[in-house]
Amino acid sequence: MLQSYETAHFEDKNTGLPLGGFAKAIGIDIQFQSGPLQVDGTRKEPEGAFVETLIAIVVDRLQYYQNVANKRFRCRENSLAITHLQEALHWLDHRTKDREDRGVEGTHKP
Repeated sequence: MLQSYETAHFEDKNTGLPLGGFAKAIGIDIQFQSGPLQVDGTRKEPEGAFVETLIAIVVDRLQYYQNVANKRFRCRENSLAITHLQEALHWLDHRTKDREDRGVEGTHKP
């Protein structure tokens, strides 16, 4: 069941680059990473959530449903959702590795 939710996405007024945001719903209060993790060659600790982490949490929850109560809630639809979410994680990880190889991971460089 899809519940209503509220989101906001922030941008630097001068550059138009992303500066975090939030998502809220019943039981959810997410603050997204604000700005790059690397500034002037110095890496900083994350201060907000990343999309990859949120997807991994959803996969974990669906896998729980697939295995709880003698697998009573196991279904094809959950399996397909898990597969596609894992594929999304694969491609996001592929993007990260490519950015690391090019030396631009953690920055706003393309």
